[in-house]
Amino acid sequence: MKKELMDILACPVCKGDLELEIEEEDENGEVVRGTLYCRNCDERYPIEDGIPNLLPPELRK
Repeated sequence: MKKELMDILACPVCKGDLELEIEEEDENGEVVRGTLYCRNCDERYPIEDGIPNLLPPELRK
């Protein structure tokens, strides 16, 4: 995931701002694994293989 996406991403539940927590980056500085966190509703959205999963929690399982 490109870090520039943070400018346009919002929490799908409450439309709040998301914070990026990086676990792994590639050689180009793109996020391979991590989490997007919303302080407003205390939800976390995983980033796996560079793809953020922004489905609401009840649809992720």
